[in-house]
Amino acid sequence: MPKKSTVRVAAVQIAPDLTSREKTVARVIEAIAQASAKGAELVVFPETFVPWYPYFSFVLPPVLSGKEHLRLYEEAVVVPSATTRSVAAVAREHGIVVALGVNERDHGTLYNTQLLFDADGSLILKRRKITPTFHERMIWGQGDASGLKVVDSAIGRIGALACWEHYNPLARYALMAQHEEIHIAQFPGSMVGPIFADQMEVTIRHHALESGCFVVNATGWLTDDQIAAITPDTGLQKALRGGCMTAIISPEGKHLVPPLTEGEGILVADLDMSLILKRKRMMDSVGHYARPELLHLVMDARPAAPMRTSTISDAFPGETLTTDMTDGEQNASFDGNADQRIAVLRSPAG
Repeated sequence: MPKKSTVRVAAVQIAPDLTSREKTVARVIEAIAQASAKGAELVVFPETFVPWYPYFSFVLPPVLSGKEHLRLYEEAVVVPSATTRSVAAVAREHGIVVALGVNERDHGTLYNTQLLFDADGSLILKRRKITPTFHERMIWGQGDASGLKVVDSAIGRIGALACWEHYNPLARYALMAQHEEIHIAQFPGSMVGPIFADQMEVTIRHHALESGCFVVNATGWLTDDQIAAITPDTGLQKALRGGCMTAIISPEGKHLVPPLTEGEGILVADLDMSLILKRKRMMDSVGHYARPELLHLVMDARPAAPMRTSTISDAFPGETLTTDMTDGEQNASFDGNADQRIAVLRSPAG
């Protein structure tokens, strides 16, 4: 498909509905329609927006968070499901690319997951945050590097990271090395205070400069009533304010529109895709400004799995196993340095 010279994008800062997944999804669908009406070809929502970010885990001790954690399980998103199909249908209806953060439930574990739907409604990226931060480690499992990839979409090559993954330079470099053109950044918002917004701005502007790409960042918003519902403690309520920096950044590190730091709204900006080459002509971090013979990234992109099945002949090709070994002895061909991270269920060949 021909490359687009200009792409109109939207970054959404709205509040979730803290009572149900369906009501939050209804807000998502409404915002997609609004962004499309403004001519947007890409719309980005905040981190784990559906059903909501687990703000409770930031202000409640673990011993008191069980009820809300279980409720998050009940409202979380299975991929695929009716929820993902409904978002896909709206993306297809409006011909718009949708980046949506969800709490994904995979059997007994929740993940911080980023979903990217192409303009035809197809799910072209599902990735899980590789390392939850601080309090989040009580809520989510860890993702793997299989999602650290840049995908082709109707509007260009897109990569995505969530929140403090942007502080992992190797994760960012993995996307840079795949030549992302538009980077999706998602943060929770309504947390920590103004310092969080300041740090976020530095982070996304630096990534735009270093990667030579556009960054579209969305953060969430909480109303006063929602904050009071999460905790009645007025002291702790201060920890659930500020920290919003919904923004659209150019490859030159500039805001294309004033950022949204309070309240609800949708930012819209036109991306002049020629600015990517303008930036990279001067500084291409994975091209003429790189020294791969000195420094390079090696990434294990295999999906993590708790178990793989194989036959004995598969596990030990060309090897004849003996049964007369004594305790402490092993077959001479056994590789003690083999990757032991994955449990393997072995069954007899044939």
